[in-house]
Amino acid sequence: MRSRVWGGTAAVVLGGLLAAGCGGGGKDTADEGAEKAGSGDYPVSVTDCMGAKTTFSGPSKKIVTSNAASLELLLRLGAGDRIIGTGFPPGEGTLPGALDAEARKVKVLSKNVIPKEKLLGSGADLYIDTFASMNMGGGMGDAPTEEEFKATGIKHIYLKSTACAAQRKGPVTDLSAVENDITSLGAVTGTSARAKKLVAGMKEKVNAVQKAVGGTPEGKRPTYFFFDYDAGTQQPTVVCGRQVANAVITLGGARNVFAGCDADYKQVGWEDVIAKNPDWIQLGVRDRGGEAANEKAFDAAEKWLRSNAATKGLKAVEEGHFLRIGSERTTIAGVRNADTVEEIAKTLYPGKVGPS
Repeated sequence: MRSRVWGGTAAVVLGGLLAAGCGGGGKDTADEGAEKAGSGDYPVSVTDCMGAKTTFSGPSKKIVTSNAASLELLLRLGAGDRIIGTGFPPGEGTLPGALDAEARKVKVLSKNVIPKEKLLGSGADLYIDTFASMNMGGGMGDAPTEEEFKATGIKHIYLKSTACAAQRKGPVTDLSAVENDITSLGAVTGTSARAKKLVAGMKEKVNAVQKAVGGTPEGKRPTYFFFDYDAGTQQPTVVCGRQVANAVITLGGARNVFAGCDADYKQVGWEDVIAKNPDWIQLGVRDRGGEAANEKAFDAAEKWLRSNAATKGLKAVEEGHFLRIGSERTTIAGVRNADTVEEIAKTLYPGKVGPS
């Protein structure tokens, strides 16, 4: 098991997960029955990465989220009053606007993985798991079994855009899996109308970018390196083809220099980065909870690249081609992925992508 923490959000991905419904080319299919809930019709069913169905006879009313990713999606769906607890809460100031104030009202069941006993005794009717895999003899810490979830009346579903990533067939190049997660959450919370608006907004932004830069031939697209500064500088951790960041970078009109590694994340050597010699580098720091603190972190990441003997000669470093875009909105599945697509395109193709 590998654990990664981003500004209060942990990502745990276990190998060997069969990504049914999370197939090649980055395409995903909407869960059965989820779309008909747009008019409030039930029952609806959603599936996990193994294809197993969870059926809802009505909207969930007491929800626990595993971390900040699913918490943010529920808040955007207008289902904040249904959230009775969360693990890995977002840091203060890390969510935009009014969402941050709403997030502060949610009971924190754990600053890390929610203990098994506390989760099962939470009184929830739904637990949304952002990152843990299923049916692998384990999970995030001492996770409850599916039988234990059922015994306590808790339905257990996953954000498939992340949970299925490790075994996705081929690179992810679009945001369909993220959009389907939003649609599914809308169905199980009775907020499908809002879900449709969120997805439509994402599509509008991405489609505008594609119209402006999507026709750029592959060979003429700038090469791009996501520098995960907070993951450590001794040995870089890169985003590979199966990670949602690959779709964000691709849709933004760039070429992820590590898109070819057959994983979601991978540790490489700096010699590998040097060999790629990217045109642009994203300073992917995690949100510190405020603009001043974030700028300080971006400054530190840039300073490291400029002063390190192994990286100061990179083309992007010498030309000052840095993007100051936080990690969460790039690597964590959510509505802000579309905003990042737009920001990347505006930076790499000045004048071609219009205002929002």
